Amino acid sequence: MKFIHFTDTHLVPRGEMLHGLNPCERLEACIDDINRNHADAELCVLTGDLAHVAQPKAYEDLKYCLAKLRVPIHLLVGNHDHRDRLLTEFPDLPLDSNGFLQTGVDTSAGHFLLLDTVEQGKGWGSYCDDRLAWLRQALDGSRDKPVYLFMHHPPFDIGIPSIDRIGLGGDGNRIGDVVSEYDNIRHLFFGHVHRPIAGSWLGIPFTTLRATNHQTPLDFDSVEVVPKSHEQPAYAVVFLDQQQTTVHFHDFLDTYRVPYDKKSEGRPDWNPA
Repeated sequence: MKFIHFTDTHLVPRGEMLHGLNPCERLEACIDDINRNHADAELCVLTGDLAHVAQPKAYEDLKYCLAKLRVPIHLLVGNHDHRDRLLTEFPDLPLDSNGFLQTGVDTSAGHFLLLDTVEQGKGWGSYCDDRLAWLRQALDGSRDKPVYLFMHHPPFDIGIPSIDRIGLGGDGNRIGDVVSEYDNIRHLFFGHVHRPIAGSWLGIPFTTLRATNHQTPLDFDSVEVVPKSHEQPAYAVVFLDQQQTTVHFHDFLDTYRVPYDKKSEGRPDWNPA
């Protein structure tokens, strides 16, 4: 099963710039590349920070851009988003019984759980008792199949102080207490970081990736302000099966290819015998 993960589109109204870049143009380039090369994917997941300052016009432009995508897409909310404004433009987004943007998605590879880690109006995230109860119930109902978790904020520190300052804090530990009771969680995907990072948490492999607009440089010194960079934007092509999870990061604006030259291959003619 193949699916696409991308994150942190940070849209502003069409024609406006953000950190010296055009978020709408970059998102459209991402979508064009997905349509051209991965229209056979089962679905896409966009892990939050859909708009930069939650302007209604930005959500209108997001809807216009996503309408061009040939692959079904599922949206998560991020700390830069506003739930009500997002729902005005995307009224069919599923809510849990407490009004949080959380849902489960059955796929051919297993069950995807999409979590809402947003504390409205704050950069840092939260995961309250109501959301924890939903997560536990969803995991209880999925014990017989592989589970893949998706959220905006990572539920742990990543070692970049400016990002960790606006993470989930103690609520990440609360999520950890719940998920550690289940042995069928195959992978965790998240956004928020604007960097390619991979590792494991409580024995669960995780990945995140660069955003479609601006990035966070590898800076272990800044604390109060998250620095920005113009590193290449990316999306991920993910393959899932019963035995393996493979995540390919694709810098979709980097289109240069070195022309093939047999003489420069540098392969010696030798006989291993």
